[in-house]
Amino acid sequence: MDLSRESIQETMQRFKNATLTLIKWLLCASFSGITIGFIGSIFNLLLGKVTNIRIANPNLLFLLPIGGLVIIFLYRIVGEGGNKGTNLVITAIQSSEEVPAKVAPLIIISTLITHLFGGSAGREGAALQVGASLGNFLGKAFKFDDKDRRIMIMCGMSACFSALFGTPIAAAIFSMEVISVGIMYYAALVPCVVAALIAQKIASLFKIAGTAFTVDEFVSFNALNGTKFVILAICFALASILLCLCLHGANKLYSKYIPNQYIRVFVAGLLVIALRYIFNTTSFLGAGADVIANSFVDSAAWYVFLLKILFTAVTLGGGFKGGEIVPTLFVGATLGSFLAPIFGLPVALCAACGMVSVFCGVTNCPITSLILAIEMFGAGSMKYCILCIALSYLLSGYYSLYSTQKIMYSKYKTEFVNKNTH
Repeated sequence: MDLSRESIQETMQRFKNATLTLIKWLLCASFSGITIGFIGSIFNLLLGKVTNIRIANPNLLFLLPIGGLVIIFLYRIVGEGGNKGTNLVITAIQSSEEVPAKVAPLIIISTLITHLFGGSAGREGAALQVGASLGNFLGKAFKFDDKDRRIMIMCGMSACFSALFGTPIAAAIFSMEVISVGIMYYAALVPCVVAALIAQKIASLFKIAGTAFTVDEFVSFNALNGTKFVILAICFALASILLCLCLHGANKLYSKYIPNQYIRVFVAGLLVIALRYIFNTTSFLGAGADVIANSFVDSAAWYVFLLKILFTAVTLGGGFKGGEIVPTLFVGATLGSFLAPIFGLPVALCAACGMVSVFCGVTNCPITSLILAIEMFGAGSMKYCILCIALSYLLSGYYSLYSTQKIMYSKYKTEFVNKNTH
């Protein structure tokens, strides 16, 4: 009888502790979702404004080298000259490092400068840094210990990603999955989900629509078509490896031959201008959202995804700020769109599979990739996307956009490896 009473008391105590933890995270995540969702929404609207200004004034491209100098100056003057971008965010969650609050305004201003003058970059990488910086700030303001502060960092990442991209479920899972491949930080599940959902609601109040594409034509899932998608997945995995190699390689080449950051970013700006006129197109400046949307309607040319890799590597490798995720989606969508008629498959379906498969290959986040597919394309595309995602995850090896990301469990065997990505 005593043992039974002790067991009941222990159960009640555990339930009480869990309830108190739930209340704490509901309050903190709600506050995070509201504040970071608001900031992320303003950031999103500003990105749209500067993009429209650039499109209306194409000669702004000639100021890109000057814009680069301003970015380097801003980072230097506040003591963030060696800032490692999203890699710093990952390291902060893996260890006791912090993401300074000053990173948020820095990455917002520098990303706006990059987009205003035509650098090839995305926005979600910047969102992760903004969210992590603000989450870290809130964690310290709430007097949290290191473990809870890390949860607040992931919470902030989810909120800002959700506000900018409009896919709250994928945003919630991504911040938990991207840090250490093979290990999910489930302690952050409730705060990340709550913050992402609230942030997406805040964004909707600003009339910011979520990212979505129409995929309404499918094929029967038989042996022949299954084989086609396997071959497509191999192409997507190779494209993700190429993208990682080019982005990392460009950074190393710039650092080796142009060690001065000011000269480096100025040269990068000149190279982007040169590339724009060499290929006589503005399609690869900025994020390229219009090209992504068009790839779901018409088959893209074979060289489109290659040029986006080139423009993005030149831009980000030289020191401009922004994100790598939208360029990744651009590469995947246009490659899938190009391959569709070759395999006799619907263009939109192949573009969708390419988009999430290349994303998976460069981030090593298969669960996020599947959820992203459902949120952006609907459940009808799920079985095609999951096949390509699974194969891309396996075949892309240990390459990643983020050099500080760790592969905790092998992709090939049920064993603990704990190794850095390439």
